[in-house]
Amino acid sequence: MNSVIDQAITDFIQIGYINEDIHPLDLLLKQNQLLALVGKQALNTDLTAATLLPDRLDVLDSLVNYAVKKKIISDNESERDILASKIMNLITPLPSEINRKFWELYQESPAAATTYFYNLSQENDYIKTRAIEKNIEFTKTTIYGDLEITINLSKPEKDPKQIALAKTAPASFGYPTCLLCMENEGYEGHLNHPARSNHRIIRLKINQNDWGLQYSPYAYYEEHCIFLSQEHKPMKLEKATFAKLLNIVERFPHYFVGSNADLPIVGGSILSHDHYQGGQHTFAMANAAIDFPFELKDYPTVAAGLVEWPMSVIRLSSTHQADLTAAASMILDKWRSYSDESVNIIAHTDGELHNTVTPIARYNDGKYELDLVLRNNRTSKEYPDGIFHPHSDVQHIKKENIGLIEVMGLAILPPRLKQELAEVERYLLEEPNQLDLSHKQWADELKNSSTITKETVGTIVKEAVGSVFLRVLEDAGVFKQSAEGKAAFKKFATFFC
Repeated sequence: MNSVIDQAITDFIQIGYINEDIHPLDLLLKQNQLLALVGKQALNTDLTAATLLPDRLDVLDSLVNYAVKKKIISDNESERDILASKIMNLITPLPSEINRKFWELYQESPAAATTYFYNLSQENDYIKTRAIEKNIEFTKTTIYGDLEITINLSKPEKDPKQIALAKTAPASFGYPTCLLCMENEGYEGHLNHPARSNHRIIRLKINQNDWGLQYSPYAYYEEHCIFLSQEHKPMKLEKATFAKLLNIVERFPHYFVGSNADLPIVGGSILSHDHYQGGQHTFAMANAAIDFPFELKDYPTVAAGLVEWPMSVIRLSSTHQADLTAAASMILDKWRSYSDESVNIIAHTDGELHNTVTPIARYNDGKYELDLVLRNNRTSKEYPDGIFHPHSDVQHIKKENIGLIEVMGLAILPPRLKQELAEVERYLLEEPNQLDLSHKQWADELKNSSTITKETVGTIVKEAVGSVFLRVLEDAGVFKQSAEGKAAFKKFATFFC
């Protein structure tokens, strides 16, 4: 066993040296730090690194498994992640060095800077590339473009023992305040907080405010990044939000950036910390055409139009950031107080506001663009989860909030569907199965509408899942794609003409 672990330590340090993650003068220091992390007091120095070096993440697994076997750590996902993060921290530069190099590369180009930071975040295992590869991905062609479907298998599910341990551990020590706070940088983590020893954040100013840039550990698309406020404060959509989004795409023109809505049901999962999501990915909504152009009488430099999309989207574009910011703010203010009971839109009940937007910014063909997706979080007896939320007949596939990423055309579906859809396929083929009852009506409809064989069943189910996601987006749209809904949307647009 000692020879195996000694070889793993030797190889890990050599990989760091070859990749220039470890300076020659730091080799012994890093080697001794690694020995301490895995609970060894000595190393066979007669060993040499393997001629053909293994993958670094495979070596990482060997190191963590050794620590488990020697009872240096317990065999649960949390303690394994904490140790792995500490080990990868050995080859991760300090924040000061990463920020220095990032901004040095930024002078070459913004894309060069983000490519450096993105690659580093993958190589040091902060971005969980192996877990992300487990996700099931496919597309659904629709009249609105190709919707993207992801069954999210990347985030590990806690085993029963770890769940039991987590219940007895403190839920929070009050530090870091939340998962997005900058205090997470380098934080060890514990049973109820993810390991962050190898986590790094780029510091930057957004409209003269202190912000950070990091990547998502479980990315859903290319260069999935997060811009976060240094101050822990709630998300709030206001005029300054649009200015900050446009300032970000000015500084990173190869990225889109957007904000979740700021109300429950239609908002994101973390409304307590002001942050945005972005990245280098083109979603179907970005390619959607303008269905109904209109003029903004008070902002002649801003082009406006209703977008051909299942949700209700107003697209603004201009070369003038200030005018675009002001126009977006005007539309948000009007929408906050807008009601049209003929299409079930009510702005507020008993003093509670219901209208907000999901804004997305990008730089496109020399102009700044802002997409404002109109949202309403009202509930009713018929729709207790939300009138403009996935309705009950599609919740067997998607019942969670429709956030920024889904709005743009990428479904993030729960991991339970991997097994559940396999059972649907067996049911359709009339094989022994354990079909979840929530899928039965849907499966029966598929069975009655298609000729199903072993060769076609997988495609049929995926197509059907894509159709359900389209319905999810239509449910979330405040102005429906019916003639009545389109007329009501155009009526709203005429207030600005």
